[in-house]
Amino acid sequence: MKTQGGGEYALPWASMSPLQGINKTLKSLRTTPQRESFMTTPRLQEKYKETIIPSLKEKFKRENVMSLPKLQKIVLNMGVGSNLTEKKYMEEAVDVLTQITGQKPVITKARKSIAAFKLREGMSVGCMVTLRGARMYEFMDRLISIVLPRVRDFQGTNPKSFDGNGNYNLGITEFLVFPELNPDKYSKSQGLNVTFTIKGDNDDESRELLREFGMPFRAEAPPKKKKAR
Repeated sequence: MKTQGGGEYALPWASMSPLQGINKTLKSLRTTPQRESFMTTPRLQEKYKETIIPSLKEKFKRENVMSLPKLQKIVLNMGVGSNLTEKKYMEEAVDVLTQITGQKPVITKARKSIAAFKLREGMSVGCMVTLRGARMYEFMDRLISIVLPRVRDFQGTNPKSFDGNGNYNLGITEFLVFPELNPDKYSKSQGLNVTFTIKGDNDDESRELLREFGMPFRAEAPPKKKKAR
């Protein structure tokens, strides 16, 4: 190849086979600073390591990090309700969870037949997504910072929605509170359930962990005093 001055130079991979040249180019792209700058740690994951762990150590008077509660995964589950025979509702539910999480949902099947609900074993009844790692922290950040404040008449999440094993369940009545969804694209708005699976098997400790992450729990009303007869 000729330069502007009239000289010639050879490409660095001219003497290589086509496959070697492609591999070398891909390797250089993987190690460029521009690519590495995009691979950042989620904000809440950094907060957990730098701020939440020391705070929980002080509150629970523990030194062992493994004994502290830790968020393991977030599961989003959406059913289609009575619209089992309409295929488009299932397709819309799959599209909603894909847009929200950036991950392909798994179709859930009925485990047994129930004649009263016109339900047969093996019929598709909903879809679900399990988030772990960086996607889990990114979704939680968007949920707390953007989605929950968009809920109509929002007064905080229920601080008692734990299952006795430290896991927290949050119900969202309309998926259109997620700003990435286009309301004109869906024929029907429905709800979804978000489950936070937390290691520790203790509701109080799990509640404290979510509060440190910024979960806007509703203030608990003080117990009413019984009137003396």
